[in-house]
Parts: sequence; C-alpha cells; structure tokens
Amino acid sequence: MLSLCRLGLSHHPALHKRYISFPFYPSASVKFTCVPLHKPSRIAAASMEAPPPGYRPNVGICLINPSNKIFSASRIDIPEAWQMPQGGVDEGEDPRIAAIRELREETGVSSAEILAEVPYWLTYDFPLEVREKLNKRWGSDWKGQAQKWFLFRFNGEEEEINLAGDGSEKPEFEQWSWMTPEQVIDRAVDFKKPVYEEVLKYFAPHLQSDPASKI
Repeated sequence: MLSLCRLGLSHHPALHKRYISFPFYPSASVKFTCVPLHKPSRIAAASMEAPPPGYRPNVGICLINPSNKIFSASRIDIPEAWQMPQGGVDEGEDPRIAAIRELREETGVSSAEILAEVPYWLTYDFPLEVREKLNKRWGSDWKGQAQKWFLFRFNGEEEEINLAGDGSEKPEFEQWSWMTPEQVIDRAVDFKKPVYEEVLKYFAPHLQSDPASKI
C-alpha cells in the first residue's frame, strides 16, 4: 500500500492540517552537486542546447529518498493527476538553478543533491483542452513543454517536505507519496507517460529498489 501524506500549514487554509509520523533520516547540509552522466538513450531526441521552438522551457525533478523511491504528488486542481515536481524556466535562468528553485517552491525541500541530469530536452504536446486552458492563463501560444530533467537525492528529514512549498507560490499539490518507477508512470496523465518512461529509463542506474524498504 502506498504511503500517502496530506500536509499543510496553519497560515494556508487551503490545505487541511494533518500530520503522521515518519522515520528520521540523517540530516545533511544543503548541497547541490552533479556526478558524471552516462551515455544518452537512443530513444530520446538529439541533444540540444536550447528547447525547440514552440515549446515552453520547463524543468522536471525526480526526487528520490534513501530507499530509492520517487516523490510523486497529486494536483489540487486535478486530484487524480499525479506527477513529479516540474516548473517553468525563467528567461535567462539556468535550468539547474530553475530545478533547485522549483523543488523548493513546490515541496519545501532544500536538503537535496543533484545526482544526474538528462543532457537533452524532452518534449510533450498538450491535449487541445489543456493547451487552450494553459495558454489563456499564460497569455501565450505554446503547443507543449520542453523539459530538462534532474535527479535529486533527498538527504533531509521527511518533516521538511511541505506541500505549501516555501510560501513564495500558490500550492499545487494535495497529497504525496514515495513510489516505485512503475507506480509513478501508472499514475501519470497519459500525455506525460512517454517522457516519464524515458526519464526513468535514463535514471535507472540510480533507482535500483532496496529490498529492505517497506515504504
């Protein structure tokens, strides 16, 4: 059974305040580093220095815990839609810096380190109704998103995870859970599944399951 968590803050009435206990992991200083990357998959698009035209620049974050389970959360506006954290890249912003910022804004997590990144952009197209809704909100005409993906390892205590984020942005998530790669893909919306499959295939060397894990 998945371990689901519904978190909130007293100053954010949109989220119900409820806590459950978790085991503590050793705390660590905040650090963001990178290890050498393995050879890109032949299935993905060719490496690109910039996202392709017509796609909104975006970063995706695959956050894993010490048991190599992956953080996934359900959206407040679409509770049945589960996803890994992601967010737009500001103009002139380095994707790595954007990933660190988005992780903190959406989950409150700063105790993490970058283990790897997918060295090319992966794209997905919005379904028509999603495209119309988002472009109306953004005042744009993007046909989809181009994502640069980063693998983070969480090395803090689980109480640090807060779906109200760091308070700088409106919360996007309602519940969260640590999942296997298969569960992450299964719960993702259909139009994101191909990107998730490619990302988790690329990060597979870091995602070997811990047989002792009961999460």
